[in-house]
Amino acid sequence: MPDAAAEPGTAAVRNAAEEESAFSHPAVEPDSTAAYGDHPDQVIDFYVPRGTGGPGTPPPVVTVLHGGAWRAPYDRRHVSPFAGFLAGRGFAVASVEYRRGSRDGAGDDPVAGRWPDTFDDVAAALDALPALAGRHLPGADARRTVLTGHSAGGHLALWAAARHVLPADAPWRLDRPPSLRGVVALAPIADFEVAGKLDVCGGAARELLGGEEHYAARRPYADPALLLPTGIATTVVQGRADVDVPQAVAEAYADAAARAGEVVGVTLLEDVGHFPLIDPVADACAVVAEEIAQLAW
Repeated sequence: MPDAAAEPGTAAVRNAAEEESAFSHPAVEPDSTAAYGDHPDQVIDFYVPRGTGGPGTPPPVVTVLHGGAWRAPYDRRHVSPFAGFLAGRGFAVASVEYRRGSRDGAGDDPVAGRWPDTFDDVAAALDALPALAGRHLPGADARRTVLTGHSAGGHLALWAAARHVLPADAPWRLDRPPSLRGVVALAPIADFEVAGKLDVCGGAARELLGGEEHYAARRPYADPALLLPTGIATTVVQGRADVDVPQAVAEAYADAAARAGEVVGVTLLEDVGHFPLIDPVADACAVVAEEIAQLAW
């Protein structure tokens, strides 16, 4: 009997086709790149606006955090077509690179993330961004910044917007909310407990925190579902047909926000999986741009 997951029209086949489409576009070279640290991965790509998207000038800044389960093979180049698409919609775009997990010697697959390096980098990049954007995105208004990220990058976007509610001893904690117009998280790994139960990305969230022995102690510093309320406008865009980060993860985060007294918008897209959210030729990507625009302008 043939494997049902391989039958045409199944979620697995659709997901594979959507992934192939999203990764089929040639990388879009940035207008400039700047370092925010000494490590080769501590860089930000900048894309100047190429279109008119809003009612006035100067254009807002969209900061992009790429996904890939916090693992080394996936870097910012795979979201460069998405960054270029946003620039074509009139946004000034900053695409952040950060250190991801590498091979640990125990197997062929890279682990998810580095503790604490991944978090160090995202915090440092966003702290450096206003000054860097002033030099590399002339004319943009960094006071109107929207943070977006896909999958693991969606997690990092939610986390970065919650640094002011981190535990008091967290090295990344801010004394006040970050200066953001809002967050648009795309299929984010937003609730570590639910993600773990669903084995999202092969248990990547637990790997990110250093494995089972560190999970409980580090989770309060890293899980967006525990870092609420933020007081920052937040929208989650989620495909109902997503088999990589299922809808239940987004819903768990929104439920946690509601329990904390905060409303998180959840935009659910029918017949959409994980990758169309960052695929410039997909209708879902246009929806993402509109959600960003609603917060930015």
